[in-house]
Amino acid sequence: MKAIETVEAADLKKLPQLTPGDTVRVHVRVKETSVKEEKGKAKETERERVQVFEGTVIGLRGSGARSTMTVRKVSFGTGVERIFPLHARTIERIEVVKHARVRRAKLYFLRDLKGKAARMKEQKKS
Repeated sequence: MKAIETVEAADLKKLPQLTPGDTVRVHVRVKETSVKEEKGKAKETERERVQVFEGTVIGLRGSGARSTMTVRKVSFGTGVERIFPLHARTIERIEVVKHARVRRAKLYFLRDLKGKAARMKEQKKS
């Protein structure tokens, strides 16, 4: 084990088994700042909430503390992709909703498909 891996081992989280084609729910902590004006002075308040992003994993990259996953969903007819660092502190938890049977490591071809063509065949795991 390299020196950098031993240092990063403390930051690793316990994650579910993820593969491309999985439909996942990623719970992300989001900080919101708002400015209120009281008695002529601006007061900044910070609020933290959890935002859920549900979509299909189209790619996994890296290893160890620097590993990331790309999740894609279609929101109001527009494709949205987000890259999540798997072991970041902003990620509260990752839930695997369902597994799909795929034959590729990167599912970038889903970007060109729409509707029923973009659906993945579900795989039952015991």
